[in-house]
Amino acid sequence: MKFAVVRFPGTWSDRDCHHVLADVMGQQADILWHRETDLSGYDAVVLPGGFSYGDYLRCGAIARFSPVMEAVGRFAARGGPVIGICNGFQVLCESGLLPGVLIRNESLQFRCEWTYLRREGGASPWLGTISDGGLIHIPISHGEGNYFADERTLDTLEDAGRVAFRYVDAAGEATPAANPNGAARNIAGILNEGGNVLGMMPHPERAGELLVGGTDGNRIWQSLIESALTIAV
Repeated sequence: MKFAVVRFPGTWSDRDCHHVLADVMGQQADILWHRETDLSGYDAVVLPGGFSYGDYLRCGAIARFSPVMEAVGRFAARGGPVIGICNGFQVLCESGLLPGVLIRNESLQFRCEWTYLRREGGASPWLGTISDGGLIHIPISHGEGNYFADERTLDTLEDAGRVAFRYVDAAGEATPAANPNGAARNIAGILNEGGNVLGMMPHPERAGELLVGGTDGNRIWQSLIESALTIAV
């Protein structure tokens, strides 16, 4: 597969994503500057973590106006797989590609720690290798990861199987103690209506090698790769 990894001013996780995709997963990956307007040559788009535009106004609020986001919107509308990680999740919400918003952590502290995630959502090319209710171990690194939406939106996400991941403890229970940022209903990631757009606060690219603590993040990339192979066949 050919991945487009978007770099905004202030992005810092683009090289991590590129390394895991190219050197660990063996896929083709290009880092694209945010002024790019054509994504037609790519099979998937990655919006990495970081502090786009210094997180001024709100996280992702300025990045949504970057030229590349119009192309991302068109790509997603055609069913193209898009993942937004941490700041990328914030950009997707600010752009209207996903509902809700990411606000300041309930603790008012920046949190960088490993978390357990339980697979919750419906069908998605990003989730195929993770069984319903299955756990993965992936780190977070954010100050504004507290997912918020009104109750009606939250109910819609739940009813439609669009909550992709929930913060849980090692036993798989979604307890308050397992919630690192105060996110509504322990939500760590969500899907769009088509399931092709995934936004998540934890960093799968930081769980790509045993050297850094684990490889569970690769299951997300592998899911997409296997989904593409299935379609190709």
